Amino acid sequence: MLETSARLLKMLSLLQVRRDWTGAELARRLDVDVRTVRRDVDKLRNLGYPVNAAPGVAGGYQLGAGAELPPLLLDDDEAVAVAVGLRTAANGTVSGIEETSVRALAKLEQVLPSRLRRRVNALQAHTVSLAPSVTRVDPATLTAIAGACRDHQRLRFPYSGREGDATNRHVEPLGLAHTGRRWYLVAWDVDRDDWRTFRVDRIGAEPTSGARFTPREPPEEDLASYVSRQLSVAPYPHEARLIVHAPYEVVAERTSYTSVHLERIDGERTRLTVGAPSLEELGPWIAMIGVDFEVESPDELRQHLRALAGRLARAAGDRA
Repeated sequence: MLETSARLLKMLSLLQVRRDWTGAELARRLDVDVRTVRRDVDKLRNLGYPVNAAPGVAGGYQLGAGAELPPLLLDDDEAVAVAVGLRTAANGTVSGIEETSVRALAKLEQVLPSRLRRRVNALQAHTVSLAPSVTRVDPATLTAIAGACRDHQRLRFPYSGREGDATNRHVEPLGLAHTGRRWYLVAWDVDRDDWRTFRVDRIGAEPTSGARFTPREPPEEDLASYVSRQLSVAPYPHEARLIVHAPYEVVAERTSYTSVHLERIDGERTRLTVGAPSLEELGPWIAMIGVDFEVESPDELRQHLRALAGRLARAAGDRA
């Protein structure tokens, strides 16, 4: 006869593969009596599994939906299917669930047996996608980073900068952000003593984890907002701030997180901050957003806009 813990796991597995089981059927499969089945069902309920029972001679048991998600038992094929699906979603094929997919994948691959991990890797390596081109990132790199963020472990990895310069980085990872095309890691750079944002596809090899660290105060409460500012404003020598006379949702639809940083002012106005190599380039780009705006700063941008407006007016035949 199976030990109680092993028997509970087997019962749970049976309840997951078929909708209804009578007490007698479960008793036969578990090699116990019906009374033991009832006691085991009560134990599963105490563990958080919603096992429903129908009364009477023909009554039985079924695993229902509860208020919280209990642990699931997956067979080998199911575990491979879930891991492949999560890896695919993590690469941005389903918009909006990339970060969630990486967190779930990190949990699953932590307990995935090596034989199943080999099957997942083989299937992923020999599968191509006809989806629109995006920057691909090795899921193993993503899960290693996500695990280090969760466990507060330092990471070391080779990194190629924007100009192609190769460096070795030692960081305390905070979190991952996905923009729709690329993954970014926000981390405290131990050697540079400052927060940094790293493009994950520029990490040259799977990061190696090191000692645990005490988490620091994050650079900003909203990680997505911080990454947006780092990508759209921080790298450029010139910065402009505008008040756009349109709701936040309208402006967000016409721009991107990597091109501008947005702040909601009220229901009808949005503050837009953008960086650029030169202020001259901003005028035509701002006009193409297609909504009214006013310049908060700098004053030099107003001068460029006046010059641009005059040039466009002359091109349209207005000689006044």
